[in-house]
Amino acid sequence: MKKVERINTIMRYINNRARFTVSEIMWEFNISRSTAIRDIREIEAMGMPLVAEVGRDGGYFVMNNSVLPTVRFTDNELKALFIAFMATRNLQLPYLKSRHSLAEKLLGLISQNQQDDLVLLNQILMFEGTNPHHPDLLDLSDLPHPMLEKLIKMLLTDRHLFVSVEVEREIRSYPIYVLHLYREKSVWLIEAFDLEEEQQRILPVDHLTEVSPYQGRRRISKKKIAEQLSRQAETSNLVLDLGPKAIAQFKKYHPFKFSISYTNPYQTSASLSAYIHVDDSEALTEITNWLLFLGDDVQIRQMPEEVATCIRKRLS
Repeated sequence: MKKVERINTIMRYINNRARFTVSEIMWEFNISRSTAIRDIREIEAMGMPLVAEVGRDGGYFVMNNSVLPTVRFTDNELKALFIAFMATRNLQLPYLKSRHSLAEKLLGLISQNQQDDLVLLNQILMFEGTNPHHPDLLDLSDLPHPMLEKLIKMLLTDRHLFVSVEVEREIRSYPIYVLHLYREKSVWLIEAFDLEEEQQRILPVDHLTEVSPYQGRRRISKKKIAEQLSRQAETSNLVLDLGPKAIAQFKKYHPFKFSISYTNPYQTSASLSAYIHVDDSEALTEITNWLLFLGDDVQIRQMPEEVATCIRKRLS
């Protein structure tokens, strides 16, 4: 049993008893006396109000009238949660108000010393997208689209939905099965299977005007959808070999659907195969920018002429 798991289990054991001794902890968890005493001291440092009884048969008991949370966090766990909150507070994530209340509840559970550490971290750490002069400032652009939380709530019940989307000032509606909900380049997108057209669609959440449960009969299982998409998958027209510098750039950013396969056990070389829609001018510009972003540690094995032409124009 790992240390953190053991300590959490010991805390639950303690919280269910009026009193306990070091010997009982040793026997129950099959640990040495020194380990038991060290764990008890760490539990005290985490804020559990233990009182030691003096005497031959002395032990410990939990102070009466103390409200104890069912879950306790170590110092490192608290820092990990807090830093995760800091790193994602400007990323248009859903449930922003709930994140705020959760942070306040966490602060209410921890000691003053732990609070002081988190305040200091807030002053020292900066993340991409954070206003350096007002780190806690949330701009309107930081708030997610109001439809996002409604969409997530429905997806937890059923992934078959009926959505209405505004496209070029026209409202279009689709019965869909949601494959993924993802965020790319600060935009939330729905990767869906159109149940009528039986093809894949990418729908921006920002363009949604209405979302409702799908009441029609065209319900298809996830397995059958995967089979259909597999048959429709385009043959790769972009094949690259990446060196270590290009792999590092790939990890910083890559299109959602792109993945690499490492070609040696040290992960210093990799290959990439993908399909590029060359008839989409916007997609063509995006892929050109991204390929230039990868740098010159790339060997081209296959590339559409349209993409190669765009790259030559940019480089000239």
